[in-house]
Amino acid sequence: MVQDGGVTDLTPRALSDRYVDALVALDPMVATELGLPDGADRYGDLSPAGLAERAALRVATLNDLDLAAVPNDDERRCARLLRERLTAEQALHEAGEDLRSLSNLFSPVQQVRLVFTLMPSGTPEERAVIARRIAAVPAALRGYVETLAEGRRRGLAGGPAQVDAVVEQLDGWLAADGGRGWFHQFAGSLCDGVPDGLRADLGRAADDADAALVELRTWLADEYAPFVHEHGRDPVGRERYARWARYWSGSDLDLDEAYGWAWGEFARLDAELRREAERVLPGAGVRAAMTHLDTEGPAIEGVDAVREYLQGLMDGAIAGLDGVHLDLSEQVRRVESMIAPEGSAAAPYYTPPSLDFARPGRTWLPTLGRTRFPTWELVSTWYHEGVPGHHLQLAQWVLRAPELSRYQTALAGVSANLEGWALYAERLMDELGFLSDPGSRLGYLDAQQMRAVRVIIDIGMHLELEIPADQGVPEAFHPGERWTPALAREFFGLHSGRPADFIDSELVRYLGMPGQAIGYKLGERAWLAGREAARAAHAARGEAFDLRAWHLAALSQGSLGLDDLVAELSVL
Repeated sequence: MVQDGGVTDLTPRALSDRYVDALVALDPMVATELGLPDGADRYGDLSPAGLAERAALRVATLNDLDLAAVPNDDERRCARLLRERLTAEQALHEAGEDLRSLSNLFSPVQQVRLVFTLMPSGTPEERAVIARRIAAVPAALRGYVETLAEGRRRGLAGGPAQVDAVVEQLDGWLAADGGRGWFHQFAGSLCDGVPDGLRADLGRAADDADAALVELRTWLADEYAPFVHEHGRDPVGRERYARWARYWSGSDLDLDEAYGWAWGEFARLDAELRREAERVLPGAGVRAAMTHLDTEGPAIEGVDAVREYLQGLMDGAIAGLDGVHLDLSEQVRRVESMIAPEGSAAAPYYTPPSLDFARPGRTWLPTLGRTRFPTWELVSTWYHEGVPGHHLQLAQWVLRAPELSRYQTALAGVSANLEGWALYAERLMDELGFLSDPGSRLGYLDAQQMRAVRVIIDIGMHLELEIPADQGVPEAFHPGERWTPALAREFFGLHSGRPADFIDSELVRYLGMPGQAIGYKLGERAWLAGREAARAAHAARGEAFDLRAWHLAALSQGSLGLDDLVAELSVL
């Protein structure tokens, strides 16, 4: 693909789309995520050989990118994103991080199951495709075990908290449907109205897939866990943490600066929480006000009812924002509220629409066995997960994919950019007056403080930093001691209105995804800095700043790492 003179005939955008095509061929789960039919009845190779194929693709693409012409700013942004993302991914691969990829949220264990929630299932033909993919689960999990075993051979241990959490997750999946297993339950939900032969195929595939989960659970508990508990550590240390923070943020962060800044944010939010709690239950304090809202405040009874309530929140936000604070296309206005599969981690999440919008964007609520849902902690969370948060950004990227590239808009989302926008979206709804109710606003402030706490404890416990003496709050927490996971759990519990099982799941998540949790607050800081810089630039030119137009332009850029985000937002 190189012309005479050594200059490639591909632009960065064309090269990035060629990379997506090649990756889809190697990993059909990516195709399903994008809404493409490619390989929908199979998995990619999760073994070390499959990891090596993906690494070779990254290296070849980076080599071609060195030769690509960059004729304009759109191509420049695409080139920089492609280089930064592939370099960050390759750094993790070369350090062997993918040989110990095990966590309670986004490791291959969860991805093998999650992919089924993204697949169409309305026709017998689509269910036949699902049956064939279920039949491919055992081979996929065997490849994954080969990868963890190779990591063990090289002395690369995952975290003890992760292996324990995943074994517990698998126990939950296997207990589904009266002990017949999650795949048996899922396949059974697809059997109505299908031919007998397909029903039999679904049953056999589900039995084999659940048996494969049993094998994986046994191997993890009996062979892998003893190695991890002997050789692994939950805190990853500064070198590994910096590598992961680059991956999640697209930036070489000053971790000590971020840690100090987060303490200031924590203190600011602590004072605001105390003031808001006075509006909920005067004289009682923050924790008592939250307990009051949990037990006496407004709540939704029933799982179906809470799904409908969350759908109404998003529909109402769209109606209130569209044409006033944001301009939304018809495709972007469609979003669905869903209940997460049984056995999911505690945190709500979002899945983006397919490239053709046939599968809409969806928010997912894990119920954790609950049937009563206090609303005070749901409102700002659904502004974050749905509208105007993740859904508006990611659906707008999909809408812009033809003008940018599929890589920029559908595949290479930088976590800190995404989570920063979603947290900014919560703040925006507060600024616009959507959180005037004291309970909902207390929930918003609690969520904001949780994100500041994440920066403190995620950096603090992984780098084992000292807890400062001056914390800016009335009751200092263990000043002068060094962070441990146990202290992080205690601190989180003291400064969160979330239930204990949520806090426990979150802490395991932070230990298994070092550097991801800090992206919410640091990303929000970048979005706010970009907005204020743009406002100042307009003022310097004597122009009015149109926030509605700025939002649409900001959401139409595609993915950017934090290194680029503020600079690009500043000139809109």
